[in-house]
Amino acid sequence: MVTSLSLPAPAKLNLFLHITGRRDDGYHTLQTLFQLLDFGDQLHFDLRQDDVVTLQSELSGVPAEENLIVRAARLLQRHCNCTLGADIRLDKHLPMGGGIGGGSSDAATTLLALRQLWQLPLGMDELAELGRQLGADVPVFVRGRTAWAEGVGEVLQPIDMAEKWFVVLTPDCHVSTAQIFSHKDLTRDHSDITVAAFLEQGGVNDCQPLVRKLYREVDKALLWLEQYAPATMTGTGASVFAAFGQQQEAEAVLAKAPADLQGFVARGVNHSPAHRLLGL
Repeated sequence: MVTSLSLPAPAKLNLFLHITGRRDDGYHTLQTLFQLLDFGDQLHFDLRQDDVVTLQSELSGVPAEENLIVRAARLLQRHCNCTLGADIRLDKHLPMGGGIGGGSSDAATTLLALRQLWQLPLGMDELAELGRQLGADVPVFVRGRTAWAEGVGEVLQPIDMAEKWFVVLTPDCHVSTAQIFSHKDLTRDHSDITVAAFLEQGGVNDCQPLVRKLYREVDKALLWLEQYAPATMTGTGASVFAAFGQQQEAEAVLAKAPADLQGFVARGVNHSPAHRLLGL
């Protein structure tokens, strides 16, 4: 019986983000392509025979019970009437609030890990639906595939992309997702496109013009990165990225980045490294 497990929680990029409408419940419909990366947080899980869930983390200002990791564990316990628990430790490598999926990926890795540690008979569809209750981006990490997404981000179609190298930079600011999605100037009427059309023509991030206008730090980061390659914002920001064909090329650009930009180089992958370790 497995009693401990260590798994990565990979980052994601939105290679494009089209806002196609707004539902009656306030959620926005969209089209995007979630590109998984081989870089992210790391989580460590130790099985407990009681139902206690603990979290050791260096995140300041986030009470454990409000952390998506603990919320994911509690949701799984309730859903399965599970009487087991876990001691969890988070090694945080991804910036918070950057639009690269750190919290959502942590929650998904928690669901995947505890399903195995607690030996729960849940299929991937059921686990992804639990993830959706925690956040719109969680299901793509639960399913562990780079994917085309529609609806509010939960309708997923796996897609294999060329595994390029990305420079990801995060300026020192926090973009409010709620502010951007509720803003009167946000484009909300982008026409639907097909996967083939995107692969041929590309796409844009409909949030980017507004965020550039409201957050000077994001605009400056894009202007700097655009010197080296076409640069795009991921999600509602604040992180921005550019793609390169070679690792050395990407690392050379990162080495020149201004001191006020936090950054990393990562390879795009079609299968989550957490899934590979779990044999999924």
